[in-house]
Amino acid sequence: MQAIILAGGKGIRLKPYTTSFPKSLVPIGDYPILEIILMQLKKYGFNKITLAVGHLASLIQAYFGNGEKWGVEISYSFEDRPLGTAGPLKLIKETEENFLVLNSDDLTDLNYFEFFNYHIRHKNTITISRFVKKVKIDFGVIEADENSVLKDYIEKPEYTYTVSMGIYAFNRKALDFIPENTYFDFPQLIKSLINNDIAVNCFDHKGFWLDIGRPEDYETATILFDELKSKIL
Repeated sequence: MQAIILAGGKGIRLKPYTTSFPKSLVPIGDYPILEIILMQLKKYGFNKITLAVGHLASLIQAYFGNGEKWGVEISYSFEDRPLGTAGPLKLIKETEENFLVLNSDDLTDLNYFEFFNYHIRHKNTITISRFVKKVKIDFGVIEADENSVLKDYIEKPEYTYTVSMGIYAFNRKALDFIPENTYFDFPQLIKSLINNDIAVNCFDHKGFWLDIGRPEDYETATILFDELKSKIL
């Protein structure tokens, strides 16, 4: 089974950790986050891995090589200019009929095989993994009417959202909706499919998920990793 990992970003949100270091090599416990993902994919039967790289690609390639150390086959797709989150997929000419697409900065206990099998069984074009995320607002939130009369003052409220985990299952035909050599993000792709009456499906994950793209989330991941390690790996 095939997985494409998007590892070309500059990791701007994670500075200063990523000033001279690719985000995918930032360590969580004893491993770079991308190495954790590779070990998980191997565990669930994904042994054909394409790394879509750009920023500091040579460091990523030097660390992972051909994947032999992890028992997987790694190939590389290089973008010479930023193409967004979906645009790099258009550069990859050899894909299986169905494949995984995932970011290189997510820490999760998702069963990738179960997620992928759900996608196959339902014959989806794209399946998005989703997660219920609580987000705390670090400010006092003011609610007022049209005359600026205060109606409520909520100190540091917490809201609940259903968010994309940055992990997708694709059928190859979805690539037809990504333009060549154009900066193109996943929301644009999803909206293009919807506008063409092509259903996009979701898969609910109720376990653990953390996007380590921000310093505070990265610090949380390093604290939690030891207790989650046996479950994740």
